[in-house]
Amino acid sequence: MSWFARRIGIGAAVIAVAVTASGCTRIVGRQGYLIDPTLSATVRPGVDNRDSVQRVLGRPSFTGQFENQDWYYIGIETRQLAFGKPRAIDQNVLHVSFDADGDVTAVEQTGIEQVALIDPMKDKTPTLGRERGFFAELFGNIGRVGAPGQGPLPNDNTGR
Repeated sequence: MSWFARRIGIGAAVIAVAVTASGCTRIVGRQGYLIDPTLSATVRPGVDNRDSVQRVLGRPSFTGQFENQDWYYIGIETRQLAFGKPRAIDQNVLHVSFDADGDVTAVEQTGIEQVALIDPMKDKTPTLGRERGFFAELFGNIGRVGAPGQGPLPNDNTGR
């Protein structure tokens, strides 16, 4: 093997290793509200109201479901390998509660310890009843439903 061919082979191997290794890098993603500890510490119960909280922290990620008494600022950080499923590594939730007058009554911050992991069973939702195959689902209603205007089917006991 000539010196030139050997050099091309080594160069191709180095490029192949570099391309393969670049696919194994971790991808870090951040979504939602990035909580600044300095700003969130300035929100104090009994001192601030809705307007001052919105000026300091901005609009909330979510508000309370039934009443506008609670504001939530939510942020999450994920990591994943090239084509893998993203995995949450950190989550911050800042919960600000207000009274009826709009004054802050409580401020609490929680993290990823509040996240519940759900593991589905075999990627299928169990249901009651019988299992039908593809063709039974496709052709199952043929002959069961009468044409419009014909009235009830012969075995129909509804009394129509």
